[in-house]
Amino acid sequence: MEKNISIEGYINDLSSSKPTPGGGSAAALSAGLSSALTSMVFNLTIGKKAYENYNDEIKGKITYALRACEEYNKILLQFMKKDEEAFGSFMEVFKLPKHTEEEKLIRNEEIQKGYKRALEVPLNLAKSCIELYKYIHIASEYGNTNVVSDAGVGAILLYAAIESSILNVNVNLAGIKDENYKEQIIKECEKIKKEASDYRSKILDIVYSKIK
Repeated sequence: MEKNISIEGYINDLSSSKPTPGGGSAAALSAGLSSALTSMVFNLTIGKKAYENYNDEIKGKITYALRACEEYNKILLQFMKKDEEAFGSFMEVFKLPKHTEEEKLIRNEEIQKGYKRALEVPLNLAKSCIELYKYIHIASEYGNTNVVSDAGVGAILLYAAIESSILNVNVNLAGIKDENYKEQIIKECEKIKKEASDYRSKILDIVYSKIK
């Protein structure tokens, strides 16, 4: 992903026939929007009247969560770039020669390694997103009630990022022949998705209770 590309430019690239950006990059962007929205909630909370009524422990939680979200804003932009790089690198493997039996063997081995490397980016993105949910939860509990719906939007966007990332893991997993490895990754993804679903439901319950 080009640095400082415009939103219009990114959408045009995404909608074009170019190989990248694609779904993995879009998933990372969705997570980045979630992180940015959560940062906004905290920035519109700190210094307000309700915030001043909180005890030092809660204020500390809010401040820490804001700093964490600001870091996530950077990390998730990096994931967009990593996804595009991983895809490009994997495509190069398919260009390896396959004229002789030895070349075919080497190529097949590299393709298997390539699938594993390619799924690492979306898997790590999904893992990172789970950590971000902790801060969205804090925003929904203690954030400015005038913008608590934005914490809800953040929770929804983050779940979309996680489910999209797991889908991209499964796309690559389909090409892997190591059944033990596949089983391990599938279990890990199921755990992440369940945890994400629980977080999203918990946060949205809080948000809806505050906007009634």
